[in-house]
Amino acid sequence: MKPIFRIWIIMALLPLNNLLAQQLSPKDTIASTKVENLKFHYKQLIIPSALIAYGVIGLESDDLKLFNAIIKEEVNENIDSKITLDDFSQFAPAISVYALNFGGIKGKNNFKDRSIILATSYLLMGSSVYTLKNTTKVERPDKSSFNSFPSGHTANAFAGAEFLWQEYRDVSIWYGISGYLVATGTGMFRIYNDRHWFTDVVAGAGIGILSTKIAYWIFPYIDNHIFKSKKNVRSTMIAPFYNGNQMGVGMILNLK
Repeated sequence: MKPIFRIWIIMALLPLNNLLAQQLSPKDTIASTKVENLKFHYKQLIIPSALIAYGVIGLESDDLKLFNAIIKEEVNENIDSKITLDDFSQFAPAISVYALNFGGIKGKNNFKDRSIILATSYLLMGSSVYTLKNTTKVERPDKSSFNSFPSGHTANAFAGAEFLWQEYRDVSIWYGISGYLVATGTGMFRIYNDRHWFTDVVAGAGIGILSTKIAYWIFPYIDNHIFKSKKNVRSTMIAPFYNGNQMGVGMILNLK
């Protein structure tokens, strides 16, 4: 098995590592709607930090740049035509949370809370990706622009995958694993379509995971200080968007 495929398999199975790192207690039940159950633990930082660090080191490391070039060469030899599935698959894990709930499979948090969490995650992820793209100015493999690092599509997909994992891990870990598989596939397509280097994708994955984790950790503060008047909020709607060049998320609060 080639090293590249070993790395992708490891990234796809990240939820199993998360499960061990988070050390769920008996209080974390399926019926729970209190996001406070997700407590901060330094072990939860290991995987996303390592992914981000790999990408950042790759900005200056000749060895990692060479590895990027080798992967690009191998992929380009086998490309027949581009597959634009990644433009849509990046949103699939996050949308799945709402689809599952609509289908009657309840997750950890109610509609309003999880929407606020997802919006917070996208805000953190989007601002981080935008800042790094405009700071590092790495040329894309297809030489179309100088905003390759990190991969925004991959960050978006992994943010959604971690969101799906957190909301439905107590129902079945396979929901979370499926989200990570889709996110990993999104990253692979970004490389296949010659839009990103391997280091871009790895860093994007780490940023996405970490953004969602932070969103869950700080939600109690946001809920108590920004959305403290819960009686005034009737419903929340959140929807991602992509116009071919930009991506983001919109949130609408229906107030009394």
